[in-house]
Amino acid sequence: MTALPSRLLSTKAETLRNLAGLVQGAHILPQVALRCGDWWIDRKAAIETVQQELGPDTALIVRSSARSEDTLTQSNAGAFASILNVTGADELARAINAVIASYGGTNDPEDVVLIQPMLRDVALSGVAFTHDPSTKSPYRVISLHRGPDTTSVTAGEGDIETHVLTPDAEPEAPELTAVVRLLDELETLVPDQPLDIEFARDTSGAVYLLQVRALVMSGPRPATSRADHRATTRRIAAKVAAAQKAHPYLCGQSTVFGVMPDWNPAEIIGTRPRPLALSLYRNLVTDATWAYQRNNYGYRNLRSFPLLQSFAGQPYIDVRLSFNSFIPADLDEGIANRLVDHYIARLVAAPTLHDKIEFEIVFSCYTLDLPERIKSLEDAGFSEQECRQILKSLRRLTNRVIDKKNGLWRLDAAKIETLKSRHDRIAASDLAPQERIYWLLEDCKRYGTLPFAGLARAGFMAVQLLRSLVTTGVFTETDYQDFMQSVDTVSGQFSRDSVRLDRASFLARYGHLRPGTYDIRSPRYDEAPGLYLDGRDRSDSGSEHKAPQFGLSLLQMRQIREMLAKHKLRLDVVELMEFLHVGIEQREYAKFVFTRNLSDAMAILSDWGQSLGFSADDLSYAQISAIQDLSARTDDPAELIGRSIEEGRRAYVETQSVWLPPLITRPENVHAFQLPESEPNFVTQSQATGAVVLLRPGAQRDDLDGAIVFIQSADPGYDWLFSRGIAGLVTEYGGVNSHMAIRAGELRLPAVIGAGELLFRRWSRAQRVHIDCAGRRVEKIA
Repeated sequence: MTALPSRLLSTKAETLRNLAGLVQGAHILPQVALRCGDWWIDRKAAIETVQQELGPDTALIVRSSARSEDTLTQSNAGAFASILNVTGADELARAINAVIASYGGTNDPEDVVLIQPMLRDVALSGVAFTHDPSTKSPYRVISLHRGPDTTSVTAGEGDIETHVLTPDAEPEAPELTAVVRLLDELETLVPDQPLDIEFARDTSGAVYLLQVRALVMSGPRPATSRADHRATTRRIAAKVAAAQKAHPYLCGQSTVFGVMPDWNPAEIIGTRPRPLALSLYRNLVTDATWAYQRNNYGYRNLRSFPLLQSFAGQPYIDVRLSFNSFIPADLDEGIANRLVDHYIARLVAAPTLHDKIEFEIVFSCYTLDLPERIKSLEDAGFSEQECRQILKSLRRLTNRVIDKKNGLWRLDAAKIETLKSRHDRIAASDLAPQERIYWLLEDCKRYGTLPFAGLARAGFMAVQLLRSLVTTGVFTETDYQDFMQSVDTVSGQFSRDSVRLDRASFLARYGHLRPGTYDIRSPRYDEAPGLYLDGRDRSDSGSEHKAPQFGLSLLQMRQIREMLAKHKLRLDVVELMEFLHVGIEQREYAKFVFTRNLSDAMAILSDWGQSLGFSADDLSYAQISAIQDLSARTDDPAELIGRSIEEGRRAYVETQSVWLPPLITRPENVHAFQLPESEPNFVTQSQATGAVVLLRPGAQRDDLDGAIVFIQSADPGYDWLFSRGIAGLVTEYGGVNSHMAIRAGELRLPAVIGAGELLFRRWSRAQRVHIDCAGRRVEKIA
């Protein structure tokens, strides 16, 4: 057996030299490691050595290999220059000088410039980790670019694929099998050390190892063994397999699971919520409330079915349940079964629609363009008569909701007002803390999230009806935008009041808000007003204007009147416009009201918990059921809550160690999946809140202390940002393995790498945002 060098990992050049005679699964290109001291002494001799070793006409790559680079504690990824396609003695000399200059004038004669032949006929290239860089969990993470450009992944540019798999899994892309085997081999050669490699595969299928270094990860990480992790992922896969069987009380032969469909937990509580946030969301919404109200509105009865499944503490929506709950209760059972199967098949075929199911997949209400849209079902095998039955059921259901006198949304709007009065009575009472928490949350369910679920349904119907006015040609897209601007929501009132009201008055109305609605660790506005409100320009008179009025032309009024009659919707034109306005407005208002109960319950819990010796961070690990039970028990509160916290801490270690795709369509996805392009990469497990600063290419600013900086690409040229005291980083493009991701991980800087065009544009327009990397979410604050 070949004796291994005492230390395989060294500088970039030395590591490749050490591995050259050991690695069997990849080629390592020949190299010349040029000492800076030798270059300074005799440059002509150095050039001659390179040309003798690598060939006088060979195209070369000149790379950095400084002693401060690729250490066990600091990678300096992307900090130094690499020059590609260097030919001839003059170009080589200039390239060597450029690389040495990028070392920053250290003048260390032992620093090295690594020179190798350029790799030709590259089919794909990328970066691979032996572990999840954010949690150190045992996942193979491979980011690649297809094509000849070997710099796309590290620069965070171009079309990048990211594949994630457990050590025992096979990659979904067969061409990556050799890369996985290479990672296995390197782990054997360098045990107990997470690794970061760069690789390439040429058009013949040969794999080249371009770099190996220690994967530098600072801070504490979940202490989950590989055996425990394997057991956890296998349990999740078994749960998915069992859930995908037929159920006697459900339509549809199988199911899939997603973090964004329906009640989109990824957006509300994040994909790795603490136990308290997850249990609150389940208690208030997804265990029973969702099904009760949907059935109330005329859909199938799904009561007793919990919508949300917890996979190692990560929340997933059972999509078959969701699709069942969008079927009108009076629809024929056979048609209902086929509809659910059709909806699921569509989602599996187009997984990027997982956050758009009601717009792109499901027919959940009647709209003015529905007779045309529903014809797509005929292509899927539904008869014309069956389509008519679906239309009639959806029309009956929709008319019941929007009825001008007895519409269900009107009843729900009244319940929200009841919640406000009941809240004030509890606030003025002398109830013990556990009693106040119990009743605030019980009222929140009965008079808050229950009617909110109904008003959210009405709000969705309003948007769908509004969009159908565009698709039928009654409105232009400009009309649609003008109408939406005329809607006066709580958000619009918030913006105006933040300028118009003094701080005390503003906080009296909005002080209960907190960026993480279900996160007890997130300070309320009235607990940390400076964090959220400082820096807002109260002289901005542009925020003072009220929502503009929207008017219909006579032609539009006549067209709408005729269409309402033709489609047998029981509203006149004025009543429809009222429903469109109020339906959208009431949804946001209802959330604003019910979150006061929730926020106050968490504030009481935080204060009470502190008196018992628990911080807000401690309490975030508790289950809300344990706290609610105290209202009817005589147990020692500190002991009962303490047990729940300790159990939650143990469970959350597992939650942090697991990485799952946003949509699980089969059990194998638990072990191997490709991240969709729109799925951002969250670096570290940290949080940050700050003002948004959007930097254009080439721009620099000094006033970045505490800012959340937005840049387009994960370009190592932005390395200067890390010396400016920034609180967080968001890039439009880039992968989990880009240089900026690696640097952020080293510095424990919360970062969102590769947010994608839509999310980047939406978040960068905010004034302040909150980044929660552990929960994998970004929230606009102002």
